[in-house]
Amino acid sequence: MTTETVRPDSHTEGVRRPGRWLALAALVLAVLLVAVDATVLGLATPFLSEDLKPTGTQLLWIGDVYSFVIAGLLVSMGSLGDRIGRKKLLLIGAAAFGAVSVLNAYATTPEMMIAARALLGVAGATLMPSTLALIRNLFHDPRERSLAIGVWGAMASAGAAVGPVVGGFLLEHFWWGSVFLINLPVMAVLVVIGAKLIPESKNPDPGPWDLPSVALSLVGMIGVVYAIKELASHGFTLDVAAALLLGVAGLGGFVRRQLTLKSPLLDMRLFRNRGFSGAVLADLLAVLGLSGLVFFLSQFFQLVQGRQPLEAGLAELPAAVGAVTAGLLAGRAARRFSVRVVAAGGLAAVGLALAVLTAIGQHTGYPLLGASLLVVGVGAGLSFTVTADVILSSVPKEQAGAASAVSETAYELGAALGIAVLGSIVTGVYRGFATPAGVPSDIASAAHDSLGGAVEASGALDPARAGELVHAAQEAFVDGLRIAAGAGAAVLLATAVAAWFLLKNQKLADGVEH
Repeated sequence: MTTETVRPDSHTEGVRRPGRWLALAALVLAVLLVAVDATVLGLATPFLSEDLKPTGTQLLWIGDVYSFVIAGLLVSMGSLGDRIGRKKLLLIGAAAFGAVSVLNAYATTPEMMIAARALLGVAGATLMPSTLALIRNLFHDPRERSLAIGVWGAMASAGAAVGPVVGGFLLEHFWWGSVFLINLPVMAVLVVIGAKLIPESKNPDPGPWDLPSVALSLVGMIGVVYAIKELASHGFTLDVAAALLLGVAGLGGFVRRQLTLKSPLLDMRLFRNRGFSGAVLADLLAVLGLSGLVFFLSQFFQLVQGRQPLEAGLAELPAAVGAVTAGLLAGRAARRFSVRVVAAGGLAAVGLALAVLTAIGQHTGYPLLGASLLVVGVGAGLSFTVTADVILSSVPKEQAGAASAVSETAYELGAALGIAVLGSIVTGVYRGFATPAGVPSDIASAAHDSLGGAVEASGALDPARAGELVHAAQEAFVDGLRIAAGAGAAVLLATAVAAWFLLKNQKLADGVEH
């Protein structure tokens, strides 16, 4: 078994490894599942709530702790893979992901569910950076590698849109735990194929795994992501301020420590490279647009236009189709035109699609919504795939895991920011709607919490007044969605301009590496 600790000669390095595409299929299935798991629980929440009866705070933690832990551990796990072996970490993580999925499916109390989701996040954090780093070792021809990263990027981008479809189908036929049990066969396939076909790779001179750095990264990322999500849900409070300060202090300490260590978890000097920094920024904001739009249109389709969960999930499928198609073509397009044309063009496409949605209304037809989702998927797929290739290609092989983790961290932060930043706008506008006359104060209070709360609370009213309340809430939600789409469009278009300058002269490698 070849590892990077045994330096192959240039001829061996260029040999195309048999079974590499089958190995890639297993890797990207794992990525798809990790991404799906971040969104699939949303549809299952009502059923889970009925069974486990969590408090409001417990329900928030059930929904969020998975992404908190993933975001907090990605850099540390990427660096661990560089040290102990990326294949070893991947196979351990895949086995753990399958086992903990069973624990999630059969959780019997809210506390058990929160713990199980946190453990699933730990396992997920081992999978994401390992898969991207191993692609570099599987594919030595840069053209093949670009296509492989395109497939990987397409699955990562599509996961957010596929989650509601998978969840909708399973929940219409099985109990809520089934959304976790689908992980088992995929992880079993990954372990079997991975053990046979994936080559081991690691840093030949890694240095120690610095536990204080791991702790600072975990505290910093969880603090920042928690503050962002809470800001969207409850506005700026003392808790949000404390979490934000703790997170920023943790990340600041992490950066300072990396600059003093001989063998850092993450080489911060990588960010001096304008192309690397521009690629990370483009990654983050492309996913911000995609995840924010998918999250809020999911509510729009169900709570405003009255679609069933599976129908709502299928309505969002164009985003996944666009992301997959664009991901497969992104490398070829970047070589024919340029990295900055493809990345900036993808970001601009997402921005323009969001701008179109500023004209959305309660009765907007599906052709406009479907076309917007398709364009967002294409734009995110182009940008995310090309920038992931740039990030992976711009570092030495020995740091592939850490660099992959940076790309994944940008993805997770982008997803959190998309929901939080756009969510704070939607929520702020929504809560300002005028309650129809005659609605009791307790029902009005529940209705102002969320659109789902308004629909549920209206059941206690007579049909005429219930209709008025729901209509007013839906109008307010759509108003917020329009303003959020406008804000997102402005951010994405500005980022497209920034990417145009930051990625100047950036190219993908050509030919075979030697």
